[in-house]
Amino acid sequence: MTLIEQYNFHNDFGKTIGMHFEIIEPGLVHYFLTVKQKHLATPATAHGGVISSLMDGLLGVTALSVVEKENKVVSTIEFKINFLAPAFLHDNLHGIGKVEQKGNRLIIVSGDIFCVNRENSLIAKAMGTFNAYPAEKAGFTI
Repeated sequence: MTLIEQYNFHNDFGKTIGMHFEIIEPGLVHYFLTVKQKHLATPATAHGGVISSLMDGLLGVTALSVVEKENKVVSTIEFKINFLAPAFLHDNLHGIGKVEQKGNRLIIVSGDIFCVNRENSLIAKAMGTFNAYPAEKAGFTI
């Protein structure tokens, strides 16, 4: 099983909130989530933590996609997010992550989350820094 397959298998949090992704190529990832009742903070809008979780997953898997062949995984050091518009019940969210710079240990990633069913309106933007380290330290098998 590849590191990406192992990540998918063990990522119960992502499954619980309904996120899934597609690696377009190393350094370019698309992430998806449909806003459901369980994601709402008000009668109409998603909790910011749901959007932040989607963004952290997006940025993290984007970073992971460029180091998995080196038998490394990543952890979030930090990310800064700007919330630009609310996400509503039944909105189909589509995140696009891109590696901006890759070093031996640090990877800088940018991400945007759009609402597909509202003319691709921009919901959030972020920039994050990730630490790459040996997969064995996180309990993955190679």
